[in-house]
Amino acid sequence: MKCVDDFRLRLGKQELVPIVTGGMGVDISTADLALEAARLGGVGHISDAMVPTVSDRRYNTRYVKDKLRQYKYNVANDDKSDVQFDLARLAEATETHVRRTMERKRGTGLILINCMEKLTMNAPKETLRVRLRSALDAGIDGITLAAGLHLGSFALMEDHPRFRDARLGIIVSSLRALQLFLKKSARTRRLPDYVVIEGPLAGGHLGFGMDWAKYDLATIVAEIRAWLGTERLDIPLVPAGGIFTGGDATAFLEQGAAAVQVATRFTVAQECGLPDDIKQEYFKADEDDIEVNGISPTGYPMRMLKNSPAIGDGIRPNCEAYGYLLDAHGRCQYIDAWNREVAAHPGAKKVRVWDKTCLCTQMRNFDLWTCGHTTYRLKETTRALPDGSYRLLSAEHIFNDYRYSKGDAIALPPG
Repeated sequence: MKCVDDFRLRLGKQELVPIVTGGMGVDISTADLALEAARLGGVGHISDAMVPTVSDRRYNTRYVKDKLRQYKYNVANDDKSDVQFDLARLAEATETHVRRTMERKRGTGLILINCMEKLTMNAPKETLRVRLRSALDAGIDGITLAAGLHLGSFALMEDHPRFRDARLGIIVSSLRALQLFLKKSARTRRLPDYVVIEGPLAGGHLGFGMDWAKYDLATIVAEIRAWLGTERLDIPLVPAGGIFTGGDATAFLEQGAAAVQVATRFTVAQECGLPDDIKQEYFKADEDDIEVNGISPTGYPMRMLKNSPAIGDGIRPNCEAYGYLLDAHGRCQYIDAWNREVAAHPGAKKVRVWDKTCLCTQMRNFDLWTCGHTTYRLKETTRALPDGSYRLLSAEHIFNDYRYSKGDAIALPPG
C-alpha cells in the first residue's frame, strides 16, 4: 500500500512533497504554518486577505489606525465611496508581510500567497494589481489566485520581471471556470503552473451554489484531467476539500493528481493563527454544528460553525478602518442589510442582522469560524485532556501524518 511520500510534485525542475497547506485568511494560515510546510519539503500558503490588518498585528505597523483617522469623518455616512486604500501603503503592507516571511524560509519547499479577487477594496482592478505585483516584488515563490475567476489577473502581472519565473496558479471549482480563465489569459502566452481544484467540502467560501452537495471532488478532477488530456495541456492538478487522511490524499495521487491541498486539519495546529480557545470549538464540533449559509457579502456560499458569534451580530460597518469588501462604487451587501435593520428599529441601541455579516470586522476578530466539512472529525486526530479539552498538534505532526500514514490510519500524538 502506497503513501503520499511515494509521490512527488514536480514544478519545472523542482521536486516537492505533494502536500500544499491552504491559504486561510485572515492570518489563520500564518507565516509560521506556511514556513513549516516549506521546511518539510512541501508547499505552504500565506494569505493576503486584509494584509494591512495582518501587518499591524504581526509587525507593529499602523495602517488600520491611520486609515480610520483619515476617514473618521465618514463613519456615520451610508455612502462609503470616499473610503479608499492608499495604494502605496497597500504595497508596503504586502511587501512587509511577504518579505518578512521569506526572510525566515528554510528547507526545500515553497511559500505561496493566496490572493482573493473578491477583496475589491473600493478599487478592484487597482488594488488587485498592487497586491499581486507587490508580492512578486517582495520575493514570494508564487501566487495562487483565489475567490474569483481572475480573468484579468495574468494581464495585471505580465509586464512584471518575475511573471515568467514565479509559480502562478489558480483555484477553480469547475471545468468551465478553468476554461474561461485559460481563454482570457491566452494572450499572455503563459499557462498556470498548477490548478487547485476545490470541491464542495472545502472550508470558507465555496465555488458552488447552495446546491453544493450535488457535486463531488473526484468527479470534477476527473473531468478536468480528461479535458486537459484532450487539449494536450500538461498542468499539474491539486485537489482540495475534504481530504482528511493520508489515505484520502494517496487515492487522488494514484489517480493522477500532482499534489493535494489540505487546510482543515491545520486549523488546530499550534502554528495556526486562530486563538487557542477557538481551536477547541473546532475540536468539539459535531457534524450538525457545521452549516453552509449565504451571510457572506461576497455573494458566495460560506461554510462555518453555526455557533460563530458573527452570525446575527449587527455590528456597525467598519469600512473606514477596513473596507476590504467595498465594491467599485463603495457598496457592500452588509452595509445595505445593516441600514435596513437600523431603519426598521429606530432608537435601538443594537440591531440584529441575520442575512449578512460584516466579514471584515468579524474575520479580523476571529468571530466568524469558517471551517471545512470534515471539521467534526478533528477530535479523531488528537487526545482528550483531563479537563475535557483537546491537545493541540504541531504542524509538523499533521504534515507527517499526511505524508506517511496509509489507508484510514491517523497518527495520534504521543500519549
